[in-house]
Amino acid sequence: MRRPIIAGNWKMNLLRSEARDLVESLIRRVKTPASADIILAPPFTALGAVEELIAGTGFFLAGQNHHFEPKGAYTGEVSPAMLKDAGCQYVILGHSERRTYFFEDDAQINKKIKAALLCGLNVIFCVGETLEQREKGETQSIIQSQIEKGLQGLTGNDIGRIVLAYEPVWAIGTGKTATPDQAQEVHFFIRGLLREIFGEIVAQNTRIQYGGSVTPESSGSLLTQKDIDGALVGSASLNTDSFCAIISSAH
Repeated sequence: MRRPIIAGNWKMNLLRSEARDLVESLIRRVKTPASADIILAPPFTALGAVEELIAGTGFFLAGQNHHFEPKGAYTGEVSPAMLKDAGCQYVILGHSERRTYFFEDDAQINKKIKAALLCGLNVIFCVGETLEQREKGETQSIIQSQIEKGLQGLTGNDIGRIVLAYEPVWAIGTGKTATPDQAQEVHFFIRGLLREIFGEIVAQNTRIQYGGSVTPESSGSLLTQKDIDGALVGSASLNTDSFCAIISSAH
């Protein structure tokens, strides 16, 4: 039985004081151990403040990105080891905003995934298609390409430390959400692709999240789908009430 996983991606939001307020509120509201793994991904500047508060609570900490090199002259970047040193257990890689705004391609993402695993971090690996690609009927071919290239050179054991996140680009920050049937169809396809590449056991054990304007109103029907194991939550994770409602829907 795959354990549900709910991750809050705060993106470029919240100062340290605001992050502390949100986490303190979440700790009061969420009974741990919860029925799902709960991951918080604050901006880099708030990692330390969040790590101090969630230590021993059962919450997990994630970075939102890192460079694929272990160290060097890369001004403005952070390494996997720096995230690990800051208390992170997870890192989000391949997010559509990184692909779109910072021109990250599948080869770069593959390097980052390998670097994260080598450093002992678990990975939330994001894939998804644009509205234009969906309307052209290219959803499956785009997803397949992203997964095959992003996971190239990895073994079944490596995949045990990776969570897949299907995030249709057309639903991120737009208020649009894939219907439960649309999301389930792609999650089913992803699980089948994992089966072809890595075998039945890996496919059945790998958790696949849905991400894309997830709200308390949409999360329940999404999480009842057979192949949807959790949610990668954006703006709704910045509000205690909405994030707690989404966590509760994991029951």
